[in-house]
Amino acid sequence: MPAALKQFTDTYLMWNEGYLIWISDILIALTSIGIVATLTYFKKWKWLWKEWLTSVDHKRIGIMYLIAALLMMFRGGADAMLLRTQLASPNSHFLTAEHYDQIFTTHGTIMILFMAMPMIFAMFNIVVPLQIGARDVAFPYLNAISFWLFFFGAMLFNISFVFGGSPDAGWVSYPPLTELGFDKGPGENFYLLSLQISGIGSIATGINFLATILKMRAPGMKLMRMPLFTWSVVAASIVIIFAFPALTIALALLMLDRIVGTHFFTMLHGGDPMMFVNLFWIWGHPEVYIVVLPAFGVFSEVVATFARKRIFGYTSMVASLLLISVISYFVWAHHFFTMGAGADVNTFFAVASMMVAIPTGVKVFNWLFTMFRGRISFELPMLWTLAFVPNFIIGGATGVMLAVAPADYQYHNSYFLIAHFHQVLIAGPVFGLIAGMYFWWPKMFGFKLDEKIGRIAFWLFNIGFYVCFMPQYALGFKGMQRRMYTYPAGMGWHTLNLISTIGAYIMGLGFLFIVVQIVYSIKYGERDLTGDPWNGRTLEWSLPSPAPHYNFAVIPTVTDRDMLWVMKQEGREGELRRINPDAIADIHMPKNSGRPFLMGLAFFVAGFGFVFNWYVLAVIGLVGVALTMILRAFEWDDEYHILAEEVREVEAALGRL
Repeated sequence: MPAALKQFTDTYLMWNEGYLIWISDILIALTSIGIVATLTYFKKWKWLWKEWLTSVDHKRIGIMYLIAALLMMFRGGADAMLLRTQLASPNSHFLTAEHYDQIFTTHGTIMILFMAMPMIFAMFNIVVPLQIGARDVAFPYLNAISFWLFFFGAMLFNISFVFGGSPDAGWVSYPPLTELGFDKGPGENFYLLSLQISGIGSIATGINFLATILKMRAPGMKLMRMPLFTWSVVAASIVIIFAFPALTIALALLMLDRIVGTHFFTMLHGGDPMMFVNLFWIWGHPEVYIVVLPAFGVFSEVVATFARKRIFGYTSMVASLLLISVISYFVWAHHFFTMGAGADVNTFFAVASMMVAIPTGVKVFNWLFTMFRGRISFELPMLWTLAFVPNFIIGGATGVMLAVAPADYQYHNSYFLIAHFHQVLIAGPVFGLIAGMYFWWPKMFGFKLDEKIGRIAFWLFNIGFYVCFMPQYALGFKGMQRRMYTYPAGMGWHTLNLISTIGAYIMGLGFLFIVVQIVYSIKYGERDLTGDPWNGRTLEWSLPSPAPHYNFAVIPTVTDRDMLWVMKQEGREGELRRINPDAIADIHMPKNSGRPFLMGLAFFVAGFGFVFNWYVLAVIGLVGVALTMILRAFEWDDEYHILAEEVREVEAALGRL
């Protein structure tokens, strides 16, 4: 091999790092060839561009978010398998220390920012406009931009695994470890730029959905008539809008330190690394609530639907959602009680951290009271909801233990903390969003996911969850610290680590059964011919499955909370499901556009250029971003009308006239 080529393969393709990289390269190449060959063979390139890549339809954007989230769950889960394999036995050298650091960095970052965030945005897009009686979101074009910024940000982050090298400073990326003096490789640049690109899309999504809910509700849908899932989106959007700018600032300052040579976080030059830590956690702890609040909304919808009862304490549920969104801003310093801030500061944040458990407890009790004496149907969404309750109680109780500042000196950075935040972040967002996926899957695709395979996946995942994380509480008490890539044989940790690793593999098997369930159900799943497979309560279940492009032929007038359920009890649900042809008028809709996709691609090019300090490439990307913005500014013909006659034909074919 020529010397220049060898230098390129070793420096950028990292072929000198061993078989994990080689296998990854081969799998990526084969997958890419398979996708291109399939699209070419079935002549689907035009269909892909016109129907998906250029779509501004909130339902299709939601489905793309969902697909991306499931792919990222696979990637993050594969990282977890590698970590647990390394820790299954003492003195293991399955991974080197450097590889271990890279993998736990990418695992945490992917699971929180590139799996949980797109999963909640999938639910936002798929559900909210249908629940509030809207035809789309307030800013459809911006919605598409948000998705493609997330997508290309995730692509930029994931490409680091096989090109240039992954970040290795942990998902929190604290300086001074991440300053150039200690971390010269491109991995940290991948982290900083990918998170900033996707973060722009996240802020835009928060603004978009808050505006949608406040301004686009159906006539008569007052705020206190909104479904609780929609309320959870309001609360999460508020947190997104005020929390994500802190992360954006922190990452931008650190990027300037690395690329331009500033010293915001370099102590010897007047900087302060604790400023980054504070900015990061001013975002970081609200981020926990950003991903868990929509899960609470899902649980509220699922419990009411499958218990066949109106949710207990609706007003207190709304108040607790909003209270959590406010208190979430006053707890960030509990992540560094040990940093020496002083007793007064620690006491304030300890009390605030305990207080946030109160509105959370209100919600759990309200769900239990809703289920009390209900006619509960144990379908898959309800099973995942029930599994959440004991898990989250354990996670909440251990969270209160961690909130006790003096005790935190013992727990801090131990495996007790690892077990706690996985207990909360898996039992909350993951269980909730899987429940939501099962619940609204028929509305997205027109068929239910297979119940039998789903139950196998449910039990495997839940049993594996307990087997994996319960031993980690004990490991923390035994003194095992996080971020240890190996440990000596005499510490008494081997058995517990081995059990934990077995549990992780059982969870991985459960996820594979979910994949099998989806593939099997595409062909054999029960078709939803009614639009209401769960005997639902809210407006989305009054529509056919999947919903038409325009959602509602006639925007409904809302007179009560749980509008569809109330009309069912009064024998009037036909008023929502049978449309008067004379009431149908032309429908105003946004046109599809390829510019959001091209803008995301331009951001990717710019980010890739900055990662390696290839400034010509970076400037080309930024010019592309500016060009797409300018073209949009001068675009006037961005809307069209669906004629009333066309709407009548669609509704007649659906049997709704």
